[in-house]
Amino acid sequence: MPALPRSTATTTDATEETVRSRLDKLRDARVVVTGGGGLVGSRLTRLLHGAGAAVTVLDRMDAYPESGHETFGVARGGARLVVGDVRDADTVGRLLREADFVVHAAAYADVAACTRRPDIAFRANVEGTQVVLEQVARHPVRRLVMVSSASVYGDGVPSAGGPQVFHEDQPLHPVSVYANSKLWAEHQTRLMLGASSGSEYAVVRYFSVYGEPQIPKPGSHSWMVPWLSLQAHLGRPMRLNGGGDQVRDLIHVDDVAEATALALIEEGMAEQTVNVGTGRPTSVREVADLIAPYFPGARQIVTPRPDGDPLGGYASTERSRELLRWQAGIEVREGVERYVRWLLATPEAMPRWLADAAGDE
Repeated sequence: MPALPRSTATTTDATEETVRSRLDKLRDARVVVTGGGGLVGSRLTRLLHGAGAAVTVLDRMDAYPESGHETFGVARGGARLVVGDVRDADTVGRLLREADFVVHAAAYADVAACTRRPDIAFRANVEGTQVVLEQVARHPVRRLVMVSSASVYGDGVPSAGGPQVFHEDQPLHPVSVYANSKLWAEHQTRLMLGASSGSEYAVVRYFSVYGEPQIPKPGSHSWMVPWLSLQAHLGRPMRLNGGGDQVRDLIHVDDVAEATALALIEEGMAEQTVNVGTGRPTSVREVADLIAPYFPGARQIVTPRPDGDPLGGYASTERSRELLRWQAGIEVREGVERYVRWLLATPEAMPRWLADAAGDE
């Protein structure tokens, strides 16, 4: 589904250049996106293709049940799709041999699933990342963008009260298997790439990504905007795990795609790590309150907070404004409205497994 128009054009304090004009540097560049079949990857792929890059996606295409990947539309985004595994060194090497840039977004990207199956998390997030790094180091890749997560911050500074702002240089205390695997990937990237390898790297830490056409996975407690919206749409109570007091920095997928694309080309990003967030905290309960008016009779219940679910915080954005020359442009209220309106206009997006579970109840 094409991205809806943004309410305001993204600009920076330093320049009036638009993001798209800056991405002209990628015209005719060869970009490989691992995990490009997911929500962020498919949106990024479309953006890169629109900038004139030749994009190849490597993805197993099995992360979502039913037609999840079809909903994201990677096959319609103008990229060449290679169905394969990042642990396959031959496949990765063959693709990277002709790549100018790489975005490594492939991961077992679900906190609950990684907690249930740390063995799968290890294979996908550690072994897979190691293969990609080895192949980047062997081939003339100009820059790798490593996709990491704000989960590496965990609950932040234990003694601090209230919503915490997370700075890139603060101590990191992951509280989940997923977060631990992402922190390892960051460290390994710094160890293997840089001046001695001939390839640059940049690390982007995504905060809570949301936006149409995001759909949840069975057994997950991530992606609260679709989870809460879908439950309300089905007439089921919106579950506020832990009371809904956890804080998230909700950033729309369109903004995430822009920041990731800019990390490929901005000179100041070489060997740097930046947060990709809005710099504004939003509680889970606040999100539920934004969704409720669209569904008359919507109600909320309090449920236990799952293991590995951080209390959260929000992004320090000074470094992203300086190094990416970028800031997020979509407010949470607008983004939630866009998601709900998309959901109401797209009844086929309702996951069958979720609708069946609602019927059983």
